[in-house]
Amino acid sequence: MGDALSEPVLVALVGLFGGILLGLAARMGRFCTLGAIEDLYYGENTLRLRMWGIAIGVAVAGTFSLAALGLLDLNQTLYLSRAWNPAESVIGGLVFGYGMALAGNCGYGALARIGGGDLRSLLIVLVMGLSAYITLGGPLAGLRIWLFGAAEPAQNVPTFAHSIAALSGGSVNTIGIIIGVAIVVLTLLHRGLRQSFSHIFWGGIAGLAVVSGWAGTQWIATKGFDATAVVSHTFSAPIGETMLYAMTSYGNTIGFGTGSVMGVLVGALLGSLIKGHFRWEACDDPRELRRQILGAVLMGMGAVIAVGCSVGQGLSAFSVLSFSAPVTLLSIMAGAAIGLRQLILGFAPSV
Repeated sequence: MGDALSEPVLVALVGLFGGILLGLAARMGRFCTLGAIEDLYYGENTLRLRMWGIAIGVAVAGTFSLAALGLLDLNQTLYLSRAWNPAESVIGGLVFGYGMALAGNCGYGALARIGGGDLRSLLIVLVMGLSAYITLGGPLAGLRIWLFGAAEPAQNVPTFAHSIAALSGGSVNTIGIIIGVAIVVLTLLHRGLRQSFSHIFWGGIAGLAVVSGWAGTQWIATKGFDATAVVSHTFSAPIGETMLYAMTSYGNTIGFGTGSVMGVLVGALLGSLIKGHFRWEACDDPRELRRQILGAVLMGMGAVIAVGCSVGQGLSAFSVLSFSAPVTLLSIMAGAAIGLRQLILGFAPSV
């Protein structure tokens, strides 16, 4: 494409840009999956969960706007190019959510915490990345395929927008934009959210980060000569990919996932320095460390089974209105609720 930068480097830079936005959203706006769930279940505060509503709505409206302008082929995206397996979404989501509660963060949140100096999260990220690759293409890959089957090409584009368009005769892209705008409007009906510009702004930034991934990788795939995948942000296999690239960069190619992971680290570091929150932290409780390692293992496995983590399914897959997105996200929330109850209240029946 260009003499200065190769296509893999350009793809990585696209991931880096969106990753920085996500890292800033995590540290500056407290955009966090588990934190939103904890606030909902135990703090009776829905503001951070409503940030996700803003992020999802912006991502949906932006993604279908790209498609309407001819800047994105929805059929080329990961979540719409493969057939949906509901069992993968439910079981993978439950396992990921439960692991997230045990670890105290998802992969994205752990990366953001590393940017703030939390060394405990470094271990979570390393174990999660290793677990994801073991499940994706390592010793557990055969068991995963035996249980859930190999990925099959999609026969019909599995999105809510396409289903509604088939029933109504309307335009798929117009319907997608309307759904995205409707999600934002309905989320903003909450007066507390309307009074918090920070929650609205950083939720919107997270949504735009996902849109930037689709736009950038589609442009490179269209203009370039390499077989470039059209992807956006997720933090399961890309963590393992980044670890592998760090060890074998001389004979390996950098990609979007590695740029995205590094971007979150950079954005989180910048955000923590701006807020004055950077400080080194380490784990001094062996029991907590064991729990976090187990949680990281489960997150890596669950994310690969579900074809995405809380960001991959909760934002990127949601942005194309994939059938898998709400099912996986609700399963993640249910798994996290079970894990949080175990940690906070235990499973013993009340007397």
